Amino acid sequence: MGCPNQCVFCDQHTISGAHSFCEESVRQDIDAALETMGDRACEIAYFGGSFTGIDRGQMLRLLDIAREYTDRGAVQGIRLSTRPDYISPEIVRILLRYPICTVELGIQSMDNTVLAVSRRGHTVGDTTAACTLLREAGIPFVGQMMIGLPSANKEKEIETARQICGMGVQGARIYPCIVFQKTPLARMVEDGTYTPMSLEDAVERSAAVLEVFENFGVPCLKIGLHEGEGLHDPDTYFAGPHHPALGEMVRSRVYWHKIESGLEVLGMLQNKSIQIGVAAGHVSMAVGQNKENKRRILEKTGAKSVKILENYRLAGYNITIDVL
Repeated sequence: MGCPNQCVFCDQHTISGAHSFCEESVRQDIDAALETMGDRACEIAYFGGSFTGIDRGQMLRLLDIAREYTDRGAVQGIRLSTRPDYISPEIVRILLRYPICTVELGIQSMDNTVLAVSRRGHTVGDTTAACTLLREAGIPFVGQMMIGLPSANKEKEIETARQICGMGVQGARIYPCIVFQKTPLARMVEDGTYTPMSLEDAVERSAAVLEVFENFGVPCLKIGLHEGEGLHDPDTYFAGPHHPALGEMVRSRVYWHKIESGLEVLGMLQNKSIQIGVAAGHVSMAVGQNKENKRRILEKTGAKSVKILENYRLAGYNITIDVL
């Protein structure tokens, strides 16, 4: 709802998992969800379309409903997704009347050619203006970007990530482009004007973008679509880099880049043992899918063994390397 549904990659019904919306069931849906939350902190999120582009009366009614729950302390705040061209001074004034904790902007790219070929319907200037309005109003916002759009490349995506960081985002999401059935992008694949990314390409390009966010201190909330978004249904999924552990693979690739850089100064280490320290809870990411990173380390150095251990003094993707 509220979205022009013109983007070449778009199938919002599949992505949102909803084919219709019943305003009268909103309270019932929220109450049912809250019963599963226990004492955990949570928010009410209006996702699946461009919330600030729906009928204004309905938008206000939905915000009023959500505020009932924040007023009584049942939830912490309201989160919503929208497009950059659906943020205006009027919209910002409305949002400031409500306990909005985050606006998620579908930025996708900061390259006008990529936006035009993808039929996004907005420009880089619209994104810059929207981020400026939100930042100056003190409304936290997250930048969502896509990897592998038509006319995009790794360099353009890295620059998009840099510009997103520079606009004051509180977080980011990375979505490698999936081709859904019956979309213009599927037709572009069929006529040869678009080639979907391989899984390897998606992992490498997403890792390059994630490193930008990491370097700027911007948390990445999500990499790739949720498993339930039609990715196993042949009537829905057409092509593109899908893997159930895509996010883990991307984070593992970031670790490999860090480890590889550290190993380059050490050279070959035949008959040596290597011990690598990583942040708590990051061992599996650093080891990699099917121990891929450990295998690469052994191949690169000739070492006889490698151990990857938790180092509680480390944070983020920082590492230590010791040769024994």
